[in-house]
Amino acid sequence: MPKYLIAFNDEWVPEHTAEELRSKSEASRALLEEMTAAGVFLFAEGGIDASTAVCSVVSKDGKPVFTDGPFAETKEHLGGFTVVEVPDDEAARYWAGRLAVALDWPQEVHRFPSDLNEVVERHATDV
Repeated sequence: MPKYLIAFNDEWVPEHTAEELRSKSEASRALLEEMTAAGVFLFAEGGIDASTAVCSVVSKDGKPVFTDGPFAETKEHLGGFTVVEVPDDEAARYWAGRLAVALDWPQEVHRFPSDLNEVVERHATDV
């Protein structure tokens, strides 16, 4: 069964009071419990923003080069995500819609490739 990433960027979330964030947390927790009961929930994490970036790493001359914090050119930061395993795009859209309503901020849906060949074909360039 395909796996989907449902995610939002921190920049998509308007400012909230502490009480508003607690309310959003309760709503999302209830929805994650519903996803678990439906057998589609795999993993979720929220509260991610630029302040949580430990480091960035690039390859230079075949060696990793680390810098503190987020990648300097990044303007958007992952805010949180949920991974579900559902039969099809329609089911993934359903759960993403439920998250968007519960949290009242946008969500984006990505289907994980079913195999390595799909990734290679999508990213290969003709020479």
